[in-house]
Amino acid sequence: MTQLDLFRGDLVVAFSGGKDSTALALQLAERGHAFRLLYTPTGNELPAVNEHIARVAAHIGMELVIPEGPNLRDSILDQRCIPNFRMRWCTRMIKIEPCARWLQGHPGITLAVGLRADEDGRAGGTYDAADITYPLRDWCWDEGMVIDYCKAQGFEPPERTDCAWCYHQTLSEWWSLWSTNPMLFEQGESLELYLGHTFRSEDRDTWPASMRGLRREFEQGRKPKPRRRRSSCRVCSL
Repeated sequence: MTQLDLFRGDLVVAFSGGKDSTALALQLAERGHAFRLLYTPTGNELPAVNEHIARVAAHIGMELVIPEGPNLRDSILDQRCIPNFRMRWCTRMIKIEPCARWLQGHPGITLAVGLRADEDGRAGGTYDAADITYPLRDWCWDEGMVIDYCKAQGFEPPERTDCAWCYHQTLSEWWSLWSTNPMLFEQGESLELYLGHTFRSEDRDTWPASMRGLRREFEQGRKPKPRRRRSSCRVCSL
């Protein structure tokens, strides 16, 4: 018997489209569980993320629930502040709070969160209105098992599942955004110019902090050296 078997109630999977929540949803469906997918978007996802999420939901035949909440662009304008390492209000306002409100309006929920067995040091957050369960831990699945399972099922998640303008991304990812999604890059650049602040921190490296400065460097042919892929924003787990 696993922790999931001890709960009684409506099962909902916290779904971000990343490898862990993808593996969790696919495996629960394979084991015959009925559930809903709870996805809290920021409105700033890359196109591949939304495509992946819709494809997984359609494949397993489960309802995709999207709680009502603000988007990143409007929130930045309302706050007149760009999220950064010191003020990470975006996760709380756009992801955690809408999820908490939805759970409060739907009592009797068991929320399944995709934390793995090799992440013992991480907590999945607390929501007073729901019981929390971690099936991947119960199954002793580590990162390698999650990656192999998603690949075997034909549902490898996009390389990035966080925001297009995430301040946490690498220079290589900023270059990729500029080269593959120029409209999104331009929108972020416009926000920086309007507010007088930047997503990237000053003095972080030898590159410009502003998206405008990055674009000028990219247009001149300067390209960042590839870096080891970081994890997507793990705080943004829903």
